[in-house]
Amino acid sequence: MPQLILIPGLAADAEMWQDQLTALPPHWRTHVTDVHARHAQIEAMAQALLAEHAGPLVLCGASMGGMVAMEAVRQAPERICGLALLGSSARPETEQSRRQRENAIQLFEHGRMAEFVRASSFTAFSPGNASNKDLTNRYKTLLRRAGTDQWIQQNRAIMARPDARRHLGQVRCPTLVLCGDSDLLTPPELSQEIAALVPGAQLQLLPHCGHMLTMEQPEAVNAALLDWLARLNL
Repeated sequence: MPQLILIPGLAADAEMWQDQLTALPPHWRTHVTDVHARHAQIEAMAQALLAEHAGPLVLCGASMGGMVAMEAVRQAPERICGLALLGSSARPETEQSRRQRENAIQLFEHGRMAEFVRASSFTAFSPGNASNKDLTNRYKTLLRRAGTDQWIQQNRAIMARPDARRHLGQVRCPTLVLCGDSDLLTPPELSQEIAALVPGAQLQLLPHCGHMLTMEQPEAVNAALLDWLARLNL
């Protein structure tokens, strides 16, 4: 049985998968990786993930974690038995996004990370949940735990990410592409693009859901993941 690896997004950790870890069947031997916190490039993160987990793998990555998963399937397509990409993008960095990240990095370097965290909590969720204090406080605590150095390193890794669109047409494993219909950070058209590139990919948009879909709509995410895992026939 392949091992299921969950890959967190930018500045996140196992907390973002808390509601999935309790729902996934134990026979998958699910593990949350932290390669994104230990390496400075997407390519190196994927290489480390493959080196640290032997044998066939099923990968589920959210946001930046999806970028790592797409790179891992490029590096070792024969080892990836299933792929789930949640709120991610296959595109390289745009100039506009690069400028925004550079501005954010300047805030971090000047000790203003708390200011950025407060502002980002309003764009992480759908409009209906952006004022949910329990949800946003959980999210802000998650981000603060990463710390300034991790924020900067991981943002720079995203800025230098490869163009995954070049190889997605060669993916042959069952692929789920999941996105919130109100995702402001990686809008649905980015997931639609991924699904159009991967042969046979299943695209699902979650209603009333933003970027942090594992936290905002955990039951819907769990249902989609369990259905995807059942389709792997492993």
